[in-house]
Amino acid sequence: MDYPAFTNDSLTMMYEAIRGALASDDAQTVEGHQPRFRVRDTPGWRAHAASLESEMLRRGMFFEVIDWSEDQARMRY
Repeated sequence: MDYPAFTNDSLTMMYEAIRGALASDDAQTVEGHQPRFRVRDTPGWRAHAASLESEMLRRGMFFEVIDWSEDQARMRY
């Protein structure tokens, strides 16, 4: 993906979409359901997030880094 071609807002939107999918998966897991997006199980999600982070850092953008720890879901609920 050509990350430099995207606007700052577009990068932020994509990054927040990853955060949202991860939160959705975690909530479903806590409720005993199968995660819909399988963010933690699919390496492409982390690779995409890392590429977005790299581009956002290159641009000097501020953002909250996604917490990928497995216990994040348990801490929130």
